[in-house]
Amino acid sequence: MKDSKISDVGLVDLFKAGQQEAFEEIIARYETKVMNLALRFTRNQEDAEEVMQDVFTTVYRKIDGFRGQSAFSSWLYRIVVNAAFMKLRKRKQSHTVSMDDLAPAVKQYCMERDVVASSHSYNIAVTHELQEVLQRAIDKLPDQYRAVFVLRDVDGLSNQETGKILDLSIPAVKSRLHRSRIMLRKRLARYYEDFTGNKAVIEENSDEISTEAAA
Repeated sequence: MKDSKISDVGLVDLFKAGQQEAFEEIIARYETKVMNLALRFTRNQEDAEEVMQDVFTTVYRKIDGFRGQSAFSSWLYRIVVNAAFMKLRKRKQSHTVSMDDLAPAVKQYCMERDVVASSHSYNIAVTHELQEVLQRAIDKLPDQYRAVFVLRDVDGLSNQETGKILDLSIPAVKSRLHRSRIMLRKRLARYYEDFTGNKAVIEENSDEISTEAAA
């Protein structure tokens, strides 16, 4: 079945009616998006592939749980987030966060401080160390805050999209995003202070890390 005119809800209805081709079309439509989102959380190809398998297995078994009260994609992505966190908790492994994946303002905060080094090799070493610091900082965010941070500031979704995926109101998304940014800033500030000996000023009401996107 290859018909882009059939809506996601239409495919779900066909699958519920017993048409296996509809499930294959769902996979074809969403496997890349599911894989990319799983990678955002696990930062590991093998883990992401396992998460994707778990996700579509869950969809196959629990399709009756989709009632059409929200977009199918939101219901699906919620399964991805839950499966990814389950994988991370099971493996108890840290995931690598690339500097390129972080919001521009986060990178600016980290890289444009007055840490000056003349040696190119020294700069490379500092960059690697900073990546490890960022990795640990995001890993240590509580799950509910990390989910919002990754979806909003890493994956670039809107407040509304994030809220639908996590079943949160827009104010709740904004609140958790703000708290996650503050927690991240504090951890990065401690690294900055240890590295430079200078005091980093943290303003609780500041939104310096990233610009709030419209919902």
